[in-house]
Amino acid sequence: QVQLVESGGGLVQPGGSLRLSCAVSRIIFSLAAMAWYRQAPGKQRELVATITSGGSTYYQDSVKGRFTISRDNAKNTVYLQMNGLKPEDTAVYYCHTASNWGQGTQVTVSS
Repeated sequence: QVQLVESGGGLVQPGGSLRLSCAVSRIIFSLAAMAWYRQAPGKQRELVATITSGGSTYYQDSVKGRFTISRDNAKNTVYLQMNGLKPEDTAVYYCHTASNWGQGTQVTVSS
């Protein structure tokens, strides 16, 4: 069973930054496409960003230019650097690969 453990969430003021991490085990990480999703209260879970095994990336329009997804294959970890955070970025952020989900980490953007 693939395991994904997210960390790095928290409370931040608008305009601030956070870096989320997702440690992955029980999978050949270097071959895995990875994704970050988020779910705000009362809304459906939505795709935020993806990164392929080769390093190609995709971003939802609302986060382009503010968020950066990256991976460290030596550490079996995928990251989501979030800059210029807005209140509408408030959500539980989930790591995903191969039909497996992490437990999520809460990000709250508020003054």
